Amino acid sequence: MQLILGIIRWLNIGTATAACVVMLLMMAHITIDVGVRYFVNGQIVGTLEWVSFYYMVALVFLALGFVEYRNENIRVDLFAQMMPKSVQLGLYIFACVLGLVFFGMLFWQSLHDAIRATGRGEEAMSNFRFYIWPARWALPIGFAGVLLAVLANLLRAIVRRQPL
Repeated sequence: MQLILGIIRWLNIGTATAACVVMLLMMAHITIDVGVRYFVNGQIVGTLEWVSFYYMVALVFLALGFVEYRNENIRVDLFAQMMPKSVQLGLYIFACVLGLVFFGMLFWQSLHDAIRATGRGEEAMSNFRFYIWPARWALPIGFAGVLLAVLANLLRAIVRRQPL
């Protein structure tokens, strides 16, 4: 089981690292665009499209699994803290099962959408040909990471016999 948890951990670290690289690329792209506008009175064509269709999507969705794996999502457990530990564990397991169903459905649908968008070569409306189908793949990759992270957290909670 430690091998499975280690693989899930490293997969999520990999996607979070990719999100960090995307963030650095976005910062460099925007900085260069601002510099070109300020110093040369020009522009880099497509900066808005790149930022909104590629960078932001990848940045948000690729990091989701890592955040979930580390239990750093926002949680409201005001009433659960007052319950006995066994009830807290039961609620946590129930929440993880719901999370598996929810993120499994999101993964399945976004994978289907990404395959369909790739097949038809989906483009955005702009003054130039701008393909957005590659950005569609960030969603199923991110949702797969969250799905695996929820599974890992569920397994850890069951082994430890306490909610995370």
